[in-house]
Amino acid sequence: MSRIFIISSNTIADPYPVYPLGMAVLTFALSSQGHTVHQFDYFVATQSSKRLRSTLSRFKPDIVGISLRNIDNVDSTSPDDFWSLALNRDIVTMIREITDAPVVLGGPAFSIMPEAILDYIGADYGIAGEGESLFNILIQDIQEGKKSNRVIQNHNESFVDINTSQPLWEKELINFYSEKGGIMGLQTKRGCAYNCTYCTYPALEGNDLRCMEPGKVADEVERLIKDFGIHSLFFTDSVFNDPKSNYLSLAEELILREINITWSAFFRPHTITCNEIRLLKRSGLHMIELGTDAATDTTLTELNKGFNFEKVIEFNQVCLQERVPCFHYVMFGCPGETDLTVKEAFKNIEFLKSSLVMGFSGIRIFPGTILHERSIKDGVLALHDSLLRPIYYFSPNIDKESMNETIRKAFAKRKDRIFPPSEGYMRLRALSLFSSRGFCGRN
Repeated sequence: MSRIFIISSNTIADPYPVYPLGMAVLTFALSSQGHTVHQFDYFVATQSSKRLRSTLSRFKPDIVGISLRNIDNVDSTSPDDFWSLALNRDIVTMIREITDAPVVLGGPAFSIMPEAILDYIGADYGIAGEGESLFNILIQDIQEGKKSNRVIQNHNESFVDINTSQPLWEKELINFYSEKGGIMGLQTKRGCAYNCTYCTYPALEGNDLRCMEPGKVADEVERLIKDFGIHSLFFTDSVFNDPKSNYLSLAEELILREINITWSAFFRPHTITCNEIRLLKRSGLHMIELGTDAATDTTLTELNKGFNFEKVIEFNQVCLQERVPCFHYVMFGCPGETDLTVKEAFKNIEFLKSSLVMGFSGIRIFPGTILHERSIKDGVLALHDSLLRPIYYFSPNIDKESMNETIRKAFAKRKDRIFPPSEGYMRLRALSLFSSRGFCGRN
C-alpha cells in the first residue's frame, strides 16, 4: 500500500468558499483500498507554502495528487489574477524540492484540457475525468513499475457507480468553511442529459444520468448533521431537477426521515408545478439557482438550451407564488446576439419579478465544446489557439465595450440586478457569512 498526499489547490472564493468535495471523495476511494491518505487544502492553510513544505516533509509520500477545481473564474470583466494554473505550477516546483514522489494532476479543471495543462504545470501524470478507480489503477502501475500513459482518460465504460462513492470529511476543514460562510456540497447524481453549446459537463461526466439512491444521500445528510453540525447544503449536480424526477424522490426521502436541513441547488427552467415546489420546500429547499443563460429566444436557441424565455418566466412565476427566491445567471454576447437582442433581453428580464439576476459578459471558450467550433467559424479564435488563458466568445454583431456599458446602465442602482459579477460575489459572500451565523437561510 502507498502513502498518498492529496492537495486541493483551489483558492478562488467567488462567489463563496467551497468545501473541496472532489478531494474528499477521492480520499475515501483511496483509503478504501488500504492506502494511507493525507488531505491538504491550500485555501485553508495559513502561510500555505510554508505549511505545505513542512507537512509534505513529515508525511513522506509515495505519490502526490493535486486536484484542480478551476482554471479561472470565467468572468471577462475581472482581472487575470484569478487564473490558477501558475499557482499550480509553483506548487509542483515546490513539491519537487521536497520529494521525488510522482505528481498526479486531476479534477474538473484539469480534465477540460488535460494534455495542455499537464505540459504547462509539469507534473508526471494526469487523470482526466472521475478519479476514484483510475487513480487506484495508476498507483498499482507505479508500485509495480509498469509503464503508464501520462494522461489516463475516463471513458464511458470506466465511469464509476456513484452509489459506491462518498466523501471522507475532515472536521478541521468543515469547521473552517462553516466559519467563513462557505458551502458544504453534496452530489446526488453525475452526468448531464443536455448539450448546451458552451458546457463541459457531458464530456466530463457523460450524457447518461447516474443517480445515487435517495436513501444513500439521506444517510450522508444525516451524518453531516450528527457528526459535524451541518444544517445547510448545496447539491452540486450539474442540473438538480433531472428529466426522470429523481430529485423529487430524494425530497420525499428527506421528508420521510424528518431531516432538518436547508438546501439549494442548480436548476434548469423547465416545467415545474406548485405542488412540486411545495414538496421541495418541505424537504428544505430555500433558494434556487437557475441556468437561464440567455434572455431571448434567439440566444437561447443558439446556446441549444432547449427552452424559450416564456418557460423561464413560467418557472420563475411558480417559484414566486410559492415564495422560493430564484437566482438567474444570464450571459450577454452569445452567438446570435445583436444590439436588438440585447435590448430585448432587458425587457424580458423585467418579467423575472422578485428574483436576482447576475449578468455575464461573453462566454468562456473551452476545447471540445460546440462553442469552440463556433468560435473558430466566427473568427473569434484560430484553430490552434491555446485556451489555457481565458478567451471569451462575443458575437461579431455587437461591440463588447458598448454592450458592457449598456448592461451597467440597465442594472445600475438595482439591488436585484448584478453586473459585473464581482460586485455580486461580494454580496453573496456577505449573505453566506450571515447564514453561517444563523441570521438568514442562504448557503
